[in-house]
Amino acid sequence: MPARLLAVGLTVCTALTLMPETAAATPSHGVQARTIAQRTVGDVEYVLREITIAPGGSTGWHYHDGRLYAVVRAGTLTRTLADCTTTMVHPRGDVVVEPSGPDHVHIGRNLGTTPVVLEALYVNPVGRPLAQDVPNPGCGFR
Repeated sequence: MPARLLAVGLTVCTALTLMPETAAATPSHGVQARTIAQRTVGDVEYVLREITIAPGGSTGWHYHDGRLYAVVRAGTLTRTLADCTTTMVHPRGDVVVEPSGPDHVHIGRNLGTTPVVLEALYVNPVGRPLAQDVPNPGCGFR
């Protein structure tokens, strides 16, 4: 019986290892966030956060249930959409607006050598996460 259990365990582990990159959500790496203020009005939650993305870090692929408004305080943020187009590069002082919904999957990356610092205001439905992690759409990076 133990040999059979070991064989099943190895089979499951091998299958998980061979799964394509798009099979699992892509969590952020090199990101720190600090909540500055939070207030709920009716069914809307307003959350102000300072987000720092280390050089080489990323937010992971995600979307927002609510809208996000941010100002780039330092560094340069590179955003890529699920169709793999990187047309949004935001240097210090730029304003970033993210629409809500699963049809706006994107990733924010720091391709520079200094930290990216954002002040972000989330206008979010009460009880919903600030971001929903999703699988890599096949763009070849995380």
